[in-house]
Amino acid sequence: MEEHVGLWWHRWITRAADRRHPDAAVTLEETTRAVALLLRAAGGDAALRVAPAGIAQAGGPRGWLQRVAGGGKRTERAQLDAQALALPSTLAVFAERELNRDLYLWLAALAAVYEPTGDWIADHRAATARVLQRLPGLRARHARLVEAHLAQRPQPASLRGVAAVHETAVQAALRGADHAEVAVRPQDVAPLPLWLEPVFTADAVAVDDVRHDEGRGERRDASPASATRRRAERVAHAPSRHAIVLPSRSESLLSWAEFVRVDRATDDEPDPHALAAADDMERLTVTPGGQTAASRVKFDLDLPSASADDRPLGPGRRLPEWDWRVRRLQPDHCAVKTLVATAAPGYRPPAALRATARRMRRRFEVLRAAPQWQRGCTSGDAIDLDAWVRHRIAAGTIAASAAPAVYRQRTRGARSLATLLLADLSLSTDAYADSSARIVDVIREALYVFGEALAATGDAFEMLGFSSVRRQNVRLQHLKGFDEPWSAAVRSRVGAIRPGYYTRMGAALREATLRLAARCERQRLLLVLTDGKPNDLDVYEGRYGLEDTRHAVQAARDAGLTPFCVTIDERAHDYLPHLFGTRGFALVRRPRDLPTRLARVYATLTR
Repeated sequence: MEEHVGLWWHRWITRAADRRHPDAAVTLEETTRAVALLLRAAGGDAALRVAPAGIAQAGGPRGWLQRVAGGGKRTERAQLDAQALALPSTLAVFAERELNRDLYLWLAALAAVYEPTGDWIADHRAATARVLQRLPGLRARHARLVEAHLAQRPQPASLRGVAAVHETAVQAALRGADHAEVAVRPQDVAPLPLWLEPVFTADAVAVDDVRHDEGRGERRDASPASATRRRAERVAHAPSRHAIVLPSRSESLLSWAEFVRVDRATDDEPDPHALAAADDMERLTVTPGGQTAASRVKFDLDLPSASADDRPLGPGRRLPEWDWRVRRLQPDHCAVKTLVATAAPGYRPPAALRATARRMRRRFEVLRAAPQWQRGCTSGDAIDLDAWVRHRIAAGTIAASAAPAVYRQRTRGARSLATLLLADLSLSTDAYADSSARIVDVIREALYVFGEALAATGDAFEMLGFSSVRRQNVRLQHLKGFDEPWSAAVRSRVGAIRPGYYTRMGAALREATLRLAARCERQRLLLVLTDGKPNDLDVYEGRYGLEDTRHAVQAARDAGLTPFCVTIDERAHDYLPHLFGTRGFALVRRPRDLPTRLARVYATLTR
């Protein structure tokens, strides 16, 4: 009975102390598209992604109901850093649903023009003025948000000391009035949902950017995942010499959210409670080194000996790399070398895959003999409407021709097309696409079907795989050259592909661009087949890798090529539109459909 009454009391006092309005709640998931669109339209950074925000300590006074219930201590604050705009997963600040949705849009517009200088209040006053000048249509919505929020804030007269000074300055800034110059931090006042918290310090990092292992070589469902943007900090940790011995120092055991230096052996099994523990922490502590899952992956990534490695083809090439932080192309920054498998056993695809390849080959044989329309003919099979309209317009100004060139005629002409297929062979492809096949097996099947289909068209094509271990070792796996026929030797190389290392996509794209740009065909297509974001062991992670890849894609377009990406990454819409454009990629939701989808994408692009 006591437990039942206690549970009832907890639920009642928690609901009574909650200042939110769940009936008018708006989620980030349903407004992400509008938020991202407004962020770009207002001039925000194109590489800035939108993510759910983590919890943070709430400041300001708490009501007596909140103190009794033990609530109001933490909140989700909108945060802005160099890589992401983190917004609360749910907004129920106001009693009107429309106001909560407008709050999402206002935060997106604010992030587009925000320029941090260190003065939190002055920065938001300047950003607000820029938003209202650039987007005057938001003026009425902003006025409603400010009026509704000021009614919720505590009265400065009810506060004491520094808290009253801080609250007075914040409310004056919200109204656009002058205020006393005072240094205020987000945690010094009551939660202010209309403003952002800038996170641009050197020691603070996002935990989703500290990716040492990336789940490489493991099943995709091996550990819990979350898209929440969390705060983390890197600290140096020197493990003791005797890791098995646990020192008995009860006085040094701190709270869960603080860093406790306790050495223990690595557990190979994922912790099912790790995500819940992370949700209870405002800031995560990340320590390099030690016996972690990352060390196991790095052990698997050790380079093979020269006798067991693939045979290099030539001395390689030095290529530049784009550093978005200094906006400069670093010359000769990456070393790219091409390798070929030393021992490639014969590849015998399964019967079902051979049947798929034959079906695609028959479809692509039609492209070789397909007739083309020749325009500007004086006689032909059909009238060219555009030419006829131009002829009739010109007939009133110049003498009419006896035989106007307003017809189209079917002719059989040779295709002028060259294609280079670049396949991601990083260690992430060793994960399972589903319960029956690994990603690398699906990629192998896609390469086989693609080669069989293109061999039927007679078009020139080249196939390469790529992986990397830092910038000094970008590896290109030679599968088929432009001048090689589709033969048993090429199929054997396709069958011998194996996953390994990391994904320095920018360097691989630049090498592919140089090779494809040297071709004389009229149309040149650069296809990229991947399963995730570009990353490597050094700084090539997060936005650095994305910006370098984007710069390489733009360089390919400037060279007259048509880059296009085919991916099986479910989160591709978060970053591929920034890299290849909204129409520059295709997402294959079922990896088993990759062989046929890749061939269809090629047929669509070259139609």
